[in-house]
Amino acid sequence: MSQRPATSPRPVRSVPKTGAAPSDYTTSAAVLDTAGATPMMAQYIEIKAANTDCLLFYRMGDFYELFFEDAEIASRALGIVLTKRGKHGGADIPMCGVPVERADDYLSRLIALGHRVAVCAQTEDPAEAKKRGPKSVVRREVVRLVTPGTITEDRLLDPARANILLAIGRIRIGAGKTEADQVYGLAALDISTGRFALSEVPGPELASAIARHEPREIVLSETIHADPALARLWREIPAPVTPLAQAELEPAAAERRIKAQFGVSTLDGFGQFGRAEIAAAGAALLYIERTQIGVRPTLSPPVREASGATLAIDASTRANLELTRTLSGERRGSLLDAIDRTVSASGARLLAEHLAGPLTNLDAIRRRHAAVAWLAEQGVSRKAFREILARAPDLARALSRLGLGRGGPRDLAALRDGLDAAQALASHLAALDALPDDLATLGKRLKKVDAALVAHLRAALADDLPLKRTDGGFVREGYSPEIDECRLLGQDSRKVIAALQARYAEETACRTLRIKHNNMLGYYIEVPQAVGETCLKGVMRETFIHRQTMVDAMRFTSVELGDLEGRISGATDRALALETAVFDGLCGEVLAQAAAIAEVADALAALDVAASHADLAVERDWRRPVVDDGYGFTVTGGRHPVVEAALRLSGEPFIANDCDLSGEGRGRIRLITGPNMGGKSTFLRQNALIAVLAQIGAFVPAASARLGLVDRLFSRVGAADDLARGQSTFMVEMVETAAILNQATRRSLVILDEIGRGTATFDGLSIAWACLEHLHEKNACRALFATHFHELTALGERLSHLDNATLKVAEHKGTVVFLHEVVPGVADRSYGLQVARLAGLPPGVIARAGAILKNLEKSERDRPNRPRIDDLPLFAALSAPPMEETPPDREDGLRLVLDGIDPDTLTPREALDALYRLKAARDT
Repeated sequence: MSQRPATSPRPVRSVPKTGAAPSDYTTSAAVLDTAGATPMMAQYIEIKAANTDCLLFYRMGDFYELFFEDAEIASRALGIVLTKRGKHGGADIPMCGVPVERADDYLSRLIALGHRVAVCAQTEDPAEAKKRGPKSVVRREVVRLVTPGTITEDRLLDPARANILLAIGRIRIGAGKTEADQVYGLAALDISTGRFALSEVPGPELASAIARHEPREIVLSETIHADPALARLWREIPAPVTPLAQAELEPAAAERRIKAQFGVSTLDGFGQFGRAEIAAAGAALLYIERTQIGVRPTLSPPVREASGATLAIDASTRANLELTRTLSGERRGSLLDAIDRTVSASGARLLAEHLAGPLTNLDAIRRRHAAVAWLAEQGVSRKAFREILARAPDLARALSRLGLGRGGPRDLAALRDGLDAAQALASHLAALDALPDDLATLGKRLKKVDAALVAHLRAALADDLPLKRTDGGFVREGYSPEIDECRLLGQDSRKVIAALQARYAEETACRTLRIKHNNMLGYYIEVPQAVGETCLKGVMRETFIHRQTMVDAMRFTSVELGDLEGRISGATDRALALETAVFDGLCGEVLAQAAAIAEVADALAALDVAASHADLAVERDWRRPVVDDGYGFTVTGGRHPVVEAALRLSGEPFIANDCDLSGEGRGRIRLITGPNMGGKSTFLRQNALIAVLAQIGAFVPAASARLGLVDRLFSRVGAADDLARGQSTFMVEMVETAAILNQATRRSLVILDEIGRGTATFDGLSIAWACLEHLHEKNACRALFATHFHELTALGERLSHLDNATLKVAEHKGTVVFLHEVVPGVADRSYGLQVARLAGLPPGVIARAGAILKNLEKSERDRPNRPRIDDLPLFAALSAPPMEETPPDREDGLRLVLDGIDPDTLTPREALDALYRLKAARDT
């Protein structure tokens, strides 16, 4: 079928969540009646009716065909031609198709758009179907459901990203019905590697937990999906969400499903799991069973992630800090992109996992730091390790494909080469002295697999391997005498065919006579039309048996050729059958050691990540941080890892800055003022990223760092509307700020940028003022607070743990120079006009703004004796520490404000400010 682009492509319809009703996804075939349909189309309709929530890839010969609305959706999504095939119910049947050989390419595009695909294969030989009658249809069955969270093919997967299917269970605690009364179980399952992790989180932390896993697909019960309190969450999550019937997810059934998967009679050997975790694990296994049509994947036993084992980072903070993706959704420009020096796919995935969930266990953090420090010092060994790791294929994903029956000879070769690399690394580590604990442990884990398995794979597999086992030729010559004999027969037969062709050519005096082969005719003799006629009438008529007449050629066979074909076919089929038996035997040996191989794969990834950190530390002069159980936060010469990397490309230096939030003397909270573009946001982010890097076990971009363990990281930076949720910039800002003030603990790290700037001046100032006081008095956390409200700097004299800092600037001939240096003190102004000029505002606008500013400043200077609103007793009282002084009576306060106002001398702006102050005094 032609695959030319559609001539009039229509916009791709928005793909609904996979849990949507069939009528929301693909309706036409789901409601069609088989009455009046052809046998083939009746079969299609029946299979489609059982898979209404999927696009149906219906195998017909060398193509997967799609019909009805499926064809319309796929045509738009893939940009392929929409045609038609016959009629049904008096209307044309839309159709499009993709070649079987290129199906993975099209599947990857459909999966990326969030579609699910049911792959329907022919499960019967066409010859068998013909025996039932001339109109009999070849049997077809859905052999697999391809969904975003259950793919295993290399061409469909991102090698550097885990492909997580996240299942969610829930139990209620107590009699309440709020989110605080719910406990959620999460089962994170990566079928492509076998990883299976369980965890439990309270209701308010569900969104953060989902964001940490970055799932490709989510499955849950219909009850959870239908909960009105969670409706917004499911709409906002980018991954497709699939609800399952509640009746199938009962706790007893979930536990039985887990036991059956791992062949155990009790779960006690895996640890103690909560009811919500068991429910989630059962839902994940049920979904895997359905999508794989009964094939049981090779999974690692479930590992329980203890509550609080990782640094809590909510979704907005992850986005603001651009940990693994930038705000535009790209990996390039993220922290992960800046620090990734891994040389293997499994190492890249593990690094991303570490970055998504930094540790809170001090011992584990320190062990990782020790391993990185040792590797940084041992340059020769580190280089040798990385060279070996770079040659190691992706063991985990190759093992998974073999376990699902989708593997090929190259997957066996990947295991051979990966295990060979593991043995080499284990030998290298064993020869070294004074290894840190983590590296010594990795050396032992790398030896888990029996060396005899590696030797057997090496002896059995050829050097040049086909993609599929059905192609044959993957068993090494000399491994099996029987296979070698069959191959030799096939090779000799080809020589006989060449000799037979030469003899026939001589006998017919036709030099263009050829003996060819195709799947329909087998071996045949082809000659030009004129020669064919002579053969039919001449001496060769007894030898040649006519098979087919073409436009310019004729095809024949002969008894001799038929006998030879039988010999060749038998030898080839026999060789393939023998090779298949060898393949199955090798797979059996591999899967018998699946648990050990998975452990080796994990060890290779962990060594790659540690070596990556060490290589980065040496290259960029990053230092080992000290992480303790205190509440300090002292960074000397800190740098932003992403910005520094970008500046290095252009040859520019990064200005390093210190940060002390230890609370000794003053600053547990640092209030930062300074000009726009001065570097406030960079300074805030770099210190948050330094905390993240330290707690994943990496070195940090600083001259030194001593950090008290951080339990929660909060970031409120930037400004954006959320129109889909009906929230303005200021509303988004307030929602995120509320989450911080309600959840931050003394051990948390908070960075806030420009709180209150999205509303009226005095409203914003009041909110920022109150937030600072709350962080200081109630949360008592470490915080960096950047602002343009210079009035807030007065709090430095009243709040004992607040310290003022500013970004230095210099002016030269009317031009401002940003020095990007953080120093103690207070900014005198924001340099807004200079920044506006740099941004390219029209010169006329800049000139007019400058004139207005001069007039305003002159008016202020011309009335030196007029009391400022800020100096009036009421404002002083309002700005007093909470609960430390009693504000004056409201009526007296209003009178004091009014007495200090001379209406005849006020500028319009001062009058507006005065009005705001009066309103604030009235509401106090």
